[in-house]
Amino acid sequence: MSNMDKAFFIEKCKTIRCLIMEGIASIGSGHIGGCLSCVEALTVLRYKLMQGLDPKDPHKEGRDRLVISKGHAGPTMYAILADQGYYPMEWITTLNRLNTNLPSHTDMNHTPGIDMTAGSLGQGIACAVGLAYGSKLKKDGATIYCLVGDGESQEGEVWEAAHIAAAKGLSNLICMTDYNKLQIDGTVEEVSGLAPLGEKWKAFNWNVYDVDGHDTDAIEAAVAQAKKDGAENGRPSMIILNTIKGKGVSFAEAKGAACHHFAITQEEFEIAKKEIMG
Repeated sequence: MSNMDKAFFIEKCKTIRCLIMEGIASIGSGHIGGCLSCVEALTVLRYKLMQGLDPKDPHKEGRDRLVISKGHAGPTMYAILADQGYYPMEWITTLNRLNTNLPSHTDMNHTPGIDMTAGSLGQGIACAVGLAYGSKLKKDGATIYCLVGDGESQEGEVWEAAHIAAAKGLSNLICMTDYNKLQIDGTVEEVSGLAPLGEKWKAFNWNVYDVDGHDTDAIEAAVAQAKKDGAENGRPSMIILNTIKGKGVSFAEAKGAACHHFAITQEEFEIAKKEIMG
């Protein structure tokens, strides 16, 4: 990644974090922690790596697609899609309100640019496997990306999807785990430990990469390597993103597991915005 790219992503991630906080503060509470932890990954995908995206044609055939299996990270996607011109910026402050187009969890029937409805944990990655298989059959050349939560990875459906993806040779499927190691009930290890997470995915015959989930260079390099390795060995890929829940907002980071979903005032939003923009 060039220095120009690096500077762009630093500023873009600040913008996206501010929009996330604005949307959640407008309704007074939300899934702040897990939205902030995946900003770098989704920003790199949506602004540089994904091909065929067009705000004027959100359903364009053959486009790369992105499934937010941890559907409660919807506000991160909503911020990115608004910034990319998929809908008016004013929608951000309609988050999770009556008749909104921006529900708490992603819904492809309401929000332009959302490629798959998710919310029930494990559902999204299973759908991503179906999208990747369909793309292979159509030979449209698309790459299917999927963001999975670490708490979500305790669900059996995740591993059923992992099995079939490898069995079908879905080299066009690149998944990412937002491994912030915290979930609603405590630490992931306390609830139902995943370690060694990478070894588990390797055992399912996936290519596995372990990166700093807040390093845009590392994320981009991992995606490039996943595409190269997938083309050579016919396997799907998992990129484990080591992240910090609530990244970029000190009072969110300090809450630990309690930052999964919490109330925020307009005054706290202003504090967060100043801190993010630094």
